[in-house]
Amino acid sequence: MRTMMAPKMKTALFVIVHWVFQYAMCRDVTLPTGPLFRVAGFRLSLPCQVSGYEGSRTQEFEWFLYRNDAGGKQIGVVSTRDKGFPYAPFQARVRNGEVRIERDSGDKVRLVIQRLRAEDEGKYECYTPSTDSTYQGNYSALVPVKVIPDSLQISYIRSLTSQPVPEGSELTLTCSSSIQSEQLTHLSIVFGKRGGGERSDSGDGSEVSTVREIISIDKLLGVVPGRFYKKRYDDGEITLEKRNGEGGQGLYVMKMKAVQPDDAGSYFCEASQWIRDPDRMWQRIAQRTLDIGNLTIQQLAESLGVTSSPRGEVTLQVGSPLILTCEVLGLASEVNSGLLVQWMKRGSVSSDAVGTGGVEVEVARMSPDGTVSWGDDLSRASGGSMEKVSEGKYSLKLFSARPADSGVYRCVVSVYAGRKNPSPSTPATLTQRSEGVTVNLKTKDVLVSAVARLPRGPLLKRGSTITLICNATVTTTGPVQVQVQWLRRPIPEPVVTGNSGGAPLDAELVAQPRLIATLMYNGVSNIHVNDSEISIDRLSAVSYRLRIHMATVENQGVYECRAEVWGQDPHGGWYDTGAKAESNEVTVYLYARAADLLLIPLVVGVSSALFVGIFIIATVTCCFMKRLARQRAPK
Repeated sequence: MRTMMAPKMKTALFVIVHWVFQYAMCRDVTLPTGPLFRVAGFRLSLPCQVSGYEGSRTQEFEWFLYRNDAGGKQIGVVSTRDKGFPYAPFQARVRNGEVRIERDSGDKVRLVIQRLRAEDEGKYECYTPSTDSTYQGNYSALVPVKVIPDSLQISYIRSLTSQPVPEGSELTLTCSSSIQSEQLTHLSIVFGKRGGGERSDSGDGSEVSTVREIISIDKLLGVVPGRFYKKRYDDGEITLEKRNGEGGQGLYVMKMKAVQPDDAGSYFCEASQWIRDPDRMWQRIAQRTLDIGNLTIQQLAESLGVTSSPRGEVTLQVGSPLILTCEVLGLASEVNSGLLVQWMKRGSVSSDAVGTGGVEVEVARMSPDGTVSWGDDLSRASGGSMEKVSEGKYSLKLFSARPADSGVYRCVVSVYAGRKNPSPSTPATLTQRSEGVTVNLKTKDVLVSAVARLPRGPLLKRGSTITLICNATVTTTGPVQVQVQWLRRPIPEPVVTGNSGGAPLDAELVAQPRLIATLMYNGVSNIHVNDSEISIDRLSAVSYRLRIHMATVENQGVYECRAEVWGQDPHGGWYDTGAKAESNEVTVYLYARAADLLLIPLVVGVSSALFVGIFIIATVTCCFMKRLARQRAPK
């Protein structure tokens, strides 16, 4: 029984497999699900694909149209294999390329009607001639196409003129657009720009024309910035909003808060009508582009100027007021720009030449919001001012100039074009510096000398008090004060080289002097080391004393004093005149104490006695052992 059923089961299985294979290999032609609504005057693109076929991978296609008003009559549109295929209504249009077949692959094409007409409405059939060994499957497909009237309108409120716009100006573009359709369609708006700005790939350095989308409202009513404008959109510098206009039209307003040089170009507004096909995919069915005009940017670098006054060189007496003015020129009045104004100074009276020494430092600044801050010399906050005199004009005032205020001053202006209150992270549009103003200050003729000495007295030992006197003599007019510094460096060690026969070399430059203490011009003492008990005081108008109590070996060294003269200006303020003097060097050496001298013979005596005892014991023991050896020797 089993042997009879086995052939039957095999046959049934073979029939099922063959049927499945034949079904899988059936020719199938597919078109989009309809009906499709498209707008007259715009492009129609119908994709058609065949699958499950035999034969060549490059299949042929023929398109037919069944017009609604033709009673189902078939009209040949275009064919991939027969140039004479089109019927009379399509012959001229096929010949000039308005109606054509575009091939995506061997088995996939699309029918393209570049400008759809009202009479093109109907059912479109995509037919594929057979290349199969047996005729089975679906060799054609139909899709209805509805042609709806063109109702897309677009216009602009104001066009751009050829007049250059200052960098940083606000740009406002307004487009008006609307659609009237019985079908549910959506409208999208794009603002874009055409213009040179990218280098060509040919390597010749030439610029190629680019089209950039700035910002848009898409078919789902979402605002989308262009790829090159996303950061400016995120920073709030580019916006797009929809407003209600007259007659049901929508007004679309794009604003750029501060135009940049790269914003130059030809601007356009583009409106698109969208519909959702039965396959749930969105299709653009109409589009219009309107040129708004060319935008030319007047760059800030070409117009901005920064000047400072007085010009050239200024010479003042110490204590006189110093007034400098900075003026910013070339800023467009219609551009609301923020300014950062800084006064910088290079050089001072301490430099070898005014204006050539040191690093340029900031004296004062005024931020775009009007806040004034001072640089390293914070004392100037109460002795000076920085003000905005008028639009684009700023002043720096030092009520009582000091010698340290001499140098070359420059006004540095950073412009934030179109940004009245920029954030701290916003880069400046342009920074420009004025010419330098050299400020010289006449000081009093001051002569100063300093002499350091070690008073006579007993030899200095550890634990003694080291006293050093510095006599500073000042010759000048008017009230002055002396500021004294005490410095110390180690006593130089002789250096011996192998080729000099033991001759010592001067080692004074090996160690740098260390600041020990300072007596300020106002009488304040500053001690700069904490390894000893140190005091410093003024004995007379010209004499200053340094004392080191309970001296240790570390206090030995070569001492010197430095005197700096401070003068008083007419307003009562004290300033460094720049007059300085260094004294001679005084070597301080500490001798051993008496207790230490007594300890030396004691140590030497104990050591000597111990050595003699060991020597005697060793000698006696050696002789005794020798005698004992001779007594025990055999006779």
